[in-house]
Amino acid sequence: MCGRYAASAHPGELIEAYDVELDATAERSASVLKSAQQPPPGEPDYNMAPSKQAPVVLTRRPRGGSGEDEQVENSGQGAATAPVRQLRLLTWGLVPSWAKDPSIGSRMINARQETLLDKPAFSRSALRRRCLVPISGWYEWQVSPVATDARGKPRKQPFYVTRADDVPLALAGVYEFWRDPTTSEDDPLGWVVSYAVVTTSAEPGLDRIHDRQPLALEPAQWEDWLDPGLTEAGEVRSIIDAAHVPGRFQAWPVDRAVGSAAANGPGLVEPVPAEALVGVVDPVTGEVLGG
Repeated sequence: MCGRYAASAHPGELIEAYDVELDATAERSASVLKSAQQPPPGEPDYNMAPSKQAPVVLTRRPRGGSGEDEQVENSGQGAATAPVRQLRLLTWGLVPSWAKDPSIGSRMINARQETLLDKPAFSRSALRRRCLVPISGWYEWQVSPVATDARGKPRKQPFYVTRADDVPLALAGVYEFWRDPTTSEDDPLGWVVSYAVVTTSAEPGLDRIHDRQPLALEPAQWEDWLDPGLTEAGEVRSIIDAAHVPGRFQAWPVDRAVGSAAANGPGLVEPVPAEALVGVVDPVTGEVLGG
């Protein structure tokens, strides 16, 4: 968890909902995909999968290039330019700056809240490069306690989880820059700019679906989480601790087609009729539906 989510809003909607000052989605960085992303980056995507580029909100000094602001940050220049809240397209699956190649990102899609500030791959980003991952909702697979599939293994039922109110859903994330050493310093496509979603223990009810869930931040926490000047571990930890607010979400079973990365469209988040369920545990009541 979290391995798939829906990002169904257009950039214009995200700019308004997340108080974005600068739309930087046109400033592309390198993709790690071997073929063209579908739907294209920035378009509504109901099946966002690792390695895709997705909209992410962050606060940095605008420098006009994917990696240029990182170079300025490290050199100490450009301090006169105030940080700006931006909407950018980043690759899901964090590639640490010290990685030999970007393939490590496929194993770094999540950062556990419990070890976020301790793991070398995430700790530096957690203190200096935090972001919001705007989503419509996320998918999680429940392992049936009673039903098996054709191979005799426990049957898995996907659920869609989203907020039960109209508050924009923003996941806590961290991001990093990695430069391809085979490219020139001034090549914007020589940079992979990637992120990971922070996860935590599942709250009551959702723990009947899976034992983990992404860490969602309330709007009142967004400014502090995005503040590049907030670099004390204790302050970061306090934001994380305050983000544990149970009862904000609703969940329902959806079609198993979401398991295919090629599947997409609003139909993926539609509820599955109760009569089509097999050995599914209701996250609210704990009742087993469909035998």
